[in-house]
Amino acid sequence: MSVPNPAAPAPQQLPPPLPPSDAAAPASGKKNVVALVAMIVAIVGFIFACIPGALIVGWILLPIAFVLSIVSLFLKGDRKWMGVVGLIVSIVGTIVGFVVFFAVIANAASEAFSDEFGDTDTTVTQPVDEEPAAADEEEPADAAEQGTRENPYPLASQISSGDWTVVVNSHTPDGAAAVADGNMFNDPAPAGSHYEIVNYTVTYTGDESGLAVEVSIDVVTSAGNVVNSYDSLVSLADSIGMDELYNGASATGSQAFLIPDGETALIRVRPGILADEVFVQP
Repeated sequence: MSVPNPAAPAPQQLPPPLPPSDAAAPASGKKNVVALVAMIVAIVGFIFACIPGALIVGWILLPIAFVLSIVSLFLKGDRKWMGVVGLIVSIVGTIVGFVVFFAVIANAASEAFSDEFGDTDTTVTQPVDEEPAAADEEEPADAAEQGTRENPYPLASQISSGDWTVVVNSHTPDGAAAVADGNMFNDPAPAGSHYEIVNYTVTYTGDESGLAVEVSIDVVTSAGNVVNSYDSLVSLADSIGMDELYNGASATGSQAFLIPDGETALIRVRPGILADEVFVQP
C-alpha cells in the first residue's frame, strides 16, 4: 500500500528571505582614523608655522602629519581624501615655515646692521634759496623723485644718515691744475678725457666714532657709467684719508674723477656704508 506524498507548499507560504548579516557588509564603511588625525595635525602645524614665535611647534607637527598622511593612503577604509588634504597641507606648511623663518632672520640681520652702522635712511636738507620760487608754481605730477638722476639735489644740500652728514661744497669741471699740484707722481689725464674735482665735507653724528671713508662719493656720467675716485690713482693736496672722527667732528677734502670728454657727470653720495644713495647736480 503506497503512502501518498504530502502536497508541496504553495509559493505564498514560503518564508521570507533572511536579511544579510552584518558580517557580510562591505568593508568600505570602515573609517580611516589615521587620515583624520593626519589632516588635523597638518592644519595645526600649518597654523603654528605661520607664527614666528611658534615656528618650532610647526616644524615638529608638520613632519608627523606628512608621515601619517602617507600611511593613511595605504590603509583600508573610506575618507582617504583626508589623508590627501593632510599631505598637501603638511607640504605647503613646511614651505610657509621656511619663508617665515628666513623673514625672521632677515629682519634680525637688518636690526643688527642698524645697531652696528646706525640708521641707514637718508634724509636731505636743501639750501635756502635767496629768491624762492613763486608760490603758485607747482611741480609737475609726473616729476621724478628728488635725489634721483632725473631730479638731483643742488650743491650745498645736507645729506644725512644716522651716523653721517655730507655736504658737497663745490665742483670743478677742469681739475688738471689741482691734479698737477697735488702730487708730482700724478699722471695727466689720458687723451680724450679730463679730471673733475669734487670738494665735500663729512661730519660724524654717531654715538662712537667712524672713519671718513665710510662715506662714498662717486660720479655717474651722462652715458650711465659709474666713475670712482680709485679708478685713477690720483692724490690731491686736500684728499680725505682714513680720518677717524668722533661725534660732531668734521673733515673736508677733495676727490678727482677721470671723465671722458664730451660727457657730463652727476655726483652720487652715499652717507654711510649701508645708507641710501642720492644724486647731486654739479
